[in-house]
Amino acid sequence: MSDGDSLDDAGPSLQQRRMQAAVSHAQRVRHLSPKFHESTDPTLAFFYHPRTLSVLVCLLAGFLYVALFIDPSNDILNTRWGLVALCSVFIVISVVLFRDGPFIRPHPALWRVVLALNVLYEMFLVFLLFQSKQTGRQMMAFFDPVLGVELPERSYGDNCALTVENMRGGIDIFVLAHSLGWFGKALIIRNHTMCWILSITFELLEYSLAHQLPNFNECWWDHWILDVFTCNWLGIYVGMKWCEHFKMKTYTWHGIREIPTIKGKLSRAGAQFTPHSWTVYQWAPTRRFKSFAGFIAFAVLIMLAELNVFYLKSLLWVPPEHPLVIARLALLFLFALPSAREYYEYYSNPRCKRMGAHCWMLITTLLTELLIIVKFGRGEFSEPFPTHVIAFWSLVASILVGFSVWQFAVAPRLRQHRSSDKKTE
Repeated sequence: MSDGDSLDDAGPSLQQRRMQAAVSHAQRVRHLSPKFHESTDPTLAFFYHPRTLSVLVCLLAGFLYVALFIDPSNDILNTRWGLVALCSVFIVISVVLFRDGPFIRPHPALWRVVLALNVLYEMFLVFLLFQSKQTGRQMMAFFDPVLGVELPERSYGDNCALTVENMRGGIDIFVLAHSLGWFGKALIIRNHTMCWILSITFELLEYSLAHQLPNFNECWWDHWILDVFTCNWLGIYVGMKWCEHFKMKTYTWHGIREIPTIKGKLSRAGAQFTPHSWTVYQWAPTRRFKSFAGFIAFAVLIMLAELNVFYLKSLLWVPPEHPLVIARLALLFLFALPSAREYYEYYSNPRCKRMGAHCWMLITTLLTELLIIVKFGRGEFSEPFPTHVIAFWSLVASILVGFSVWQFAVAPRLRQHRSSDKKTE
């Protein structure tokens, strides 16, 4: 036997075994990761061609212009431009290197930008977490010099007589914010019953936390008539109508070149900014224990996203109508759209064993915000929780635990015993 024959019979080499192991690991990761329908849209081929070199040239040209023509003596301006350049480079790198998420419209690169913004926001939160409360408030003044000043306390529960005049006084710009907020949450949650459960739960949380945040101290008619049954109802109703429209819509995509009329081409171009397909979320929390726990966890995350903004603006002295607060709400809405889709895939698909990047990143962001609130809130909220609040939420927790034990432990065994008794008879 020759040397060559002996080498051939020795089996695959170390390098070949490593390559096989890498391929096997990649296939296993793809199997465990969330799976979605399409990754690209073939109807606009020119829109999906790589433009990495063009973006690189534009980015460098912008850096060159800023470096040559801004005032080098203004340190604050230089710092701001440096942060903008840093974020721009990170976003460009993310667009090139990040994987596609669950959405492909209007373009997968847009949702890579959204994920990059989430990462940047998380890094800012981590930096803020390691600062003192006073330094954090001074950082807000870096973004806007009018910030960094303690806010006056505002309560909505001073005059709670149910009169037309008082109700008119309770209608302000935040009424529109309530409706828009629940319109967005309806698009995220895509379930009418869950939207109403969360809407009522948030009002109960406002009652429970009114001793810490004065703007939660509202009149009963402000809670239930203006908020729940007017603003929240309107936002949920319109949002669910949008969901029904996208659910019933027939998605037939044609390339722009295949459409003969100008009106049709414009309509197709506008349709690029609508969903490519629509998934209805059937939460079914009583189906199995994992579904029940996932439903509760999703509700907790939604409430955490709602409450965090109130505590952060109170602790960092940012007025509720400030653009920073509005920007945070807008970013959370963009972060939550693909995150909810990935969470639902992990929640409903038994073959999906890991969360998507958007979902994981948003959960990390919300928990980091909570850590900042816990740290900066020390010494701020000295009044203890009222006894009736503790008793109420203890009762709610007991009901949830008791229901889960009955539904997923006791009831299945009773049904099993009954079926076995019928067989023996």
